[in-house]
Amino acid sequence: MRPLLAFGADGQERNINAAIDALADEFHLTPENRELLLPSGKQRVFANRVHWARTYLDKAGALKRTRRSHFVVTDRGRELLKQNPDRVDARTLRQFAEFLAFQTPRVESGEAEESDQVEKQQSIVELSSATPEETLQAAEDTISASLRTQLLARVLELSPALFERLVVDLIIAMGYGGSRASVVQRLGKSGDEGIDGIVNEDPLGLDVVYIQAKRYASDNTVGRERIQQFAGALVGQGATKGVFVTTSSFTRGASEFALRIPQKIILVDGNELTRLMMQYGVGVRTERTIELKRIDLDYFEEMDD
Repeated sequence: MRPLLAFGADGQERNINAAIDALADEFHLTPENRELLLPSGKQRVFANRVHWARTYLDKAGALKRTRRSHFVVTDRGRELLKQNPDRVDARTLRQFAEFLAFQTPRVESGEAEESDQVEKQQSIVELSSATPEETLQAAEDTISASLRTQLLARVLELSPALFERLVVDLIIAMGYGGSRASVVQRLGKSGDEGIDGIVNEDPLGLDVVYIQAKRYASDNTVGRERIQQFAGALVGQGATKGVFVTTSSFTRGASEFALRIPQKIILVDGNELTRLMMQYGVGVRTERTIELKRIDLDYFEEMDD
């Protein structure tokens, strides 16, 4: 926030995009860091932070928007620069009633006491310097990590047969194998040389993928020998593609070997398995959906025409 105020300290109208570039230069950001995107893939991380800095400063009366993408620093903003030469953050802005009103949601009747709400919201502002998007992403990551841990624990409780069924369900959910019946017919019936199943890579069966599924405890890692055995089974079948799925993990030797051999073998460990289950909705269900909205700039541009 302070660098943004300093950028417009002369009181002249400034463009937010010019501010983003100037601050990126000031922080000596690499080209990669300048283009780093939020998880949504729709906005650059640094641009997002500068936009939120402008929003916070605007709500505190330290700057004001003049027209689209432009702003000026106010007398209050210049005074902040004098009083806080090193840092201006959300805690600094709490001295202004306008900012507190922005940060604290209205308390409806029947809810918690207003003083409790204010105290809770202020503690959040003090503890976090992240933008709302980053805070939301951090919360999502925490929830996802917890769910993945619970998922893996449940998967480990399955019998080998049910674990194979789970792998089949996941493969179908990912768009492979055609119908479930076609996959199930082949699963476990080709069982020589350690191959647990075969699925079509495309609806016509022009190419196939061989699968090995092993439900192992977390401390029973899969070593290079297992991958070598699986690769040999693929050669014996005249196959070039395989997927080795385990609930545990792979040793470095196993991973390096899979990358070197001519056959394309994808290794799916417990962490990747639960990530895919969540992504494709296998063994999980949506409890609540949070919908985020943004300003429709096209709508307002059309109104200006």
